[in-house]
Amino acid sequence: MIDGLPPLREVIAKHGLSAQKSLGQNFLLDLNLTAKIARQAGDLSACDVLEIGPGPGGLTRGLLFEGARHVVAIERDARCLPALAEIAAHYPNRLTVLEGDALTLDASSYLTSPVRIVANLPYNVGTELLISWLTPPVWPPIWDSMTLMFQREVAERIVAGPRSKAYGRLSILVQWLTDARIVMSLPPEAFTPTPKVSSAIVHMTRLPQPRYPANPAHLNKTVAAAFNQRRKMVRSSLKGLARDVEDRLAQANIPPTARAEELTLAQFCALSNVMFAD
Repeated sequence: MIDGLPPLREVIAKHGLSAQKSLGQNFLLDLNLTAKIARQAGDLSACDVLEIGPGPGGLTRGLLFEGARHVVAIERDARCLPALAEIAAHYPNRLTVLEGDALTLDASSYLTSPVRIVANLPYNVGTELLISWLTPPVWPPIWDSMTLMFQREVAERIVAGPRSKAYGRLSILVQWLTDARIVMSLPPEAFTPTPKVSSAIVHMTRLPQPRYPANPAHLNKTVAAAFNQRRKMVRSSLKGLARDVEDRLAQANIPPTARAEELTLAQFCALSNVMFAD
């Protein structure tokens, strides 16, 4: 083993940790692979790392082995806590495990800047967690970067550009606030149990400020209205936001016959500014 701890299959057998579908669990058992994922987050020796859903601790061990200063792991499944306690004992004072739901548990008091988020996110809450991290009360947030595993389809939505089927609300939110790229792909066979979909790792580095000036709430409303009827021209899909839609589109230098998937991030920001100008 890379770290002197037992193989993950032995850990799972010892603690009876069969993956639960209700928790979106799919375990990565190859410790060489989890260490490779940890390396995608860069040099962690001077960083605290927030991990979500560590399960039996495969990625946790990769992060610690690769030198993370301190890992704070949030785990909802109490069955996994004894296995994680064994890792904490092996890496004294470098692993804090919090039992709870990452959607409601605030771990900020356990973290010291700089902070990076690295996680094999549960499939059922991955997008919701991402959006919560991208929409803090003030920008910049506590984290410097996020290295996250998603279903391949979600990863492609995150990095998609205009005029592609994957381009949408998630693409715009992520790219408005971060530099995002897919850095690894993982086949279903890498997981236990084997999911029906492929996965990918997306690395996102936060920008010091949003890429273009816009009010977050106004941008969200504009993008939501446009993509809720993505096949319609924007002069139709945005009618609910303002009566004089065509005049406002002209102010933003956007053709009224354009469709949502054709507009760039810069155009959406400009459009949101004129749509809520009064």
